[in-house]
Amino acid sequence: MPHRSNREMRDCCGALVFLIVPIAIVLWYLYSPSYDLLKNVAALEQDYRDNVFGQHLVELVVLKAVPDFLNNTDPKKPLVLSFHGWTGGGKNHVSQILARNIYPAVEQRKKCVQSFDVTHHFSQEESIVKEKLKERIYKTVEHCERTIFIFDEMDKMPPGLIDVIKPYLDHREELDGISFRKCIFIFLSNTGGEMLTELAMEFWRNKKKREDIKLSDVESHLSRHAFNKKSGFWHSSLIDRNLIDVFVPFFPLEMKHVKMCVRAELRQRGRAMDEELVTKIAEEMSYHPEKERVFSVKGCKTVATKISLYL
Repeated sequence: MPHRSNREMRDCCGALVFLIVPIAIVLWYLYSPSYDLLKNVAALEQDYRDNVFGQHLVELVVLKAVPDFLNNTDPKKPLVLSFHGWTGGGKNHVSQILARNIYPAVEQRKKCVQSFDVTHHFSQEESIVKEKLKERIYKTVEHCERTIFIFDEMDKMPPGLIDVIKPYLDHREELDGISFRKCIFIFLSNTGGEMLTELAMEFWRNKKKREDIKLSDVESHLSRHAFNKKSGFWHSSLIDRNLIDVFVPFFPLEMKHVKMCVRAELRQRGRAMDEELVTKIAEEMSYHPEKERVFSVKGCKTVATKISLYL
């Protein structure tokens, strides 16, 4: 074997370092939790844009506030969102989009996403419900620090009951040895739906674009409406103590948005785009007010069934 000089050995080692270091950086990046998070955020953005229509203020929250919160390794409190609007606006749809993109794996989702249906889970005696709720929240976060909690039909919850979870939403390092600061709490409610419909109708009649409605135009109204209406958030300490980060308005969908839903459903089924069918299905949906037929009564809820009937 030929003898190599010290200079040759140094050059060889330098070349190896030049190759190994970038490879190590790439491998670390690919297998680090932050890379998974970036992939999830990119998937969330694509899923939202492909499947949610007519909700410009929801987009602002879902594609900005949620990723910012997920990227924060040391949040001061959980992210707490309250979704408001009539049935069909997409509240449940958006919460499921968040859940399936933050936790793409089914097993992981079962472990880290907890959904509560008020009419089902909160039908027992209030004291029993409160204890069960606290226990379920605590045990879930014990095994998954970034748990997503979804409370559906908050407008049907007995007043005062939800305040039992206030300690988990507050600015605390830990509670009984567990930190809840990386959790996401999402409340779904029809409360405020009438006010949002009236605002959207006002813009429509004045020939203004609904996209010009700002979050600041509606958020304080939703907060007051939820606080004063005798339902789940009535005189709630969650609102009184400013623990809800964003009140998110879901406006009623117009016919053009229903058409977008039809196209999205056809794409998902691998069907050729048929604009005549798109228009036919959209026009068959129920709209209100009856004379103007501006807003879809059920949003896009029955689009899939309608398409199945025609296909």
